[in-house]
Parts: sequence; C-alpha cells; structure tokens
Amino acid sequence: MIKSMTGYGKANLSQDNREYQIEIRSVNHRYLDISVKIPRILGYLEEEIKKCISNKVKRGKIDVFVNFQNNSLEGKEIKINRDVAKIYINELKQLAKQENISSEININEIAQYPDVLEIQNTQDEEKIKTEVIETVNIALDNFIEMKQIEGNKMGEDILKRIEKIKINVEKISSLSTGLIEEYVVKLKSRVQELLQNQEIDETRLAQEVVIFADKCSIEEEVTRLNSHILQFKNLVNSKEPIGKKLDFLIQEMNRETNTIGSKANNLEITNGVIDIKTELENIREQVQNIE
Repeated sequence: MIKSMTGYGKANLSQDNREYQIEIRSVNHRYLDISVKIPRILGYLEEEIKKCISNKVKRGKIDVFVNFQNNSLEGKEIKINRDVAKIYINELKQLAKQENISSEININEIAQYPDVLEIQNTQDEEKIKTEVIETVNIALDNFIEMKQIEGNKMGEDILKRIEKIKINVEKISSLSTGLIEEYVVKLKSRVQELLQNQEIDETRLAQEVVIFADKCSIEEEVTRLNSHILQFKNLVNSKEPIGKKLDFLIQEMNRETNTIGSKANNLEITNGVIDIKTELENIREQVQNIE
C-alpha cells in the first residue's frame, strides 16, 4: 500500500456548456503543501479544493491547476447603462451642432461604444461548486492511482533489499558466535608463547575472555535489527502514510549497523556490515519519495 509522493492526475467535465479542466501534480516535500491556481471567478472555492485534497493526501508539494470556461447563458443578463449611453448621445449631438453635420444617431452604433452594454453573470455558486468538486475528485482519484502504481514498484524493490539485509544479519549473527572461541585459542597460544614453560593463570585468562566477550558482543544489536526489519515489513503493508516512519527506522537500522561495525573483529562481519549499509542507503533514497 506504499504511495509515491510524486504523481499526476487530470480530469475534464462538461455540464450545460460549462467546461472544467483540473490537473493535480506533486513532487517530494517534507510536509503537505498545496498550491491552487484558480480563475478569480472561482476564488471562493480555493479552500474547499485544498480541504478535498488534504483529506486523501498527507505529504508532498501539490500544485492544482483549475481552468473554467462558462459558455452557458444560465445566470447571464445584458444590462444597458443608460447614463453612459445618454452621455454619448448628448456629446454626439453637441458635436453635430458645432460642426454643422447630420445629427442622426443610430442606436446600434451607440450600443457598440464602451460600457454601454454590460453582461452580468449571476452564476449559481453552489451548482458550480458541486461541479468543481466533482471534477477535483475525479482528478484526485487518477492522481492517487498513479501514486499507488509507483509506490507498489518501490515497495517491491524495498522488500527485496530488506530481505538481503535480513540474510546478512543472520550471517553476521552466525559468524559472531565463533569469535569468542577463536579469541580464546589465539589468546592461549599467545600467552603460552610469551610464558614459554610457565603455568598459565586460567582465572586471569577467563577474565580476559569475559572482557573481550562483553566488548565484541553484538547480540543486542542483532536483536534490535531483526525487530526493525519486522517493523519495516509490517509498515510496508500498512494502509497509512508511512514515509516518515520508514525514514526513522532506516536511521535506527543504520545506527545498529554502525555499532556492529565498530565491534567487528572479523573481516567477513565487516563485509556484511558494508553490504547492509549499501542496501540501507538505497532504501533511504527511495523512502524520501514515499508519502
């Protein structure tokens, strides 16, 4: 159920000669940031559109583009500005008298002068609101569908990488169990070499082994890593926005892996740590694009 933060959705609606076109697109962002570019005549719907989107999307920088063409005669009235028309007529009569020309005035010509005729639009705001929100929801469904398609691809890749990490953790855990025995053999050999024929103090040797075991033990780190891996898998299958939670888990897994690396006294364990960190970095890059 992973959703990408990047997506695109578009919808068109035609109703009684009213044409609507809405586009929604998004890119990565730490929080939810919605910007709506809308014609002034529909400005009263900006917050409604933002609310509609925020109910279904939780992260990303989202740009919404609204185009509206109203070719409907519904709610439109033509008003004659009589005062302006009278001014034109009086001025034309004065001009005709002063210049001694014909004063015949054609009403059709007067009607073409600026501000004589006005088209008043008393649109039904509630009806238009319903149509706009309907178009937004269609575009939003297309937008979310694209986010889910991209998210599913990322989820598949992330789970494969998590499985590789799990295999490496198991390998490291297995290798660590033999480190103490290996250290005991090396320590005894070195002490005997130094003491030659003198008797080895087994108590002192045991103390050194305990100190070494405490320093190199990675049992807690392995346990926490396995716990984080399980949490990660559960989150990937969650229906909730998980980007921030996954990012936090990656940080925690990196921390545990670094601790194992600092304790490692074995080349194979070091190589395993490098492999885990490589996969974690690849996952982290993808997580930055998850809602």
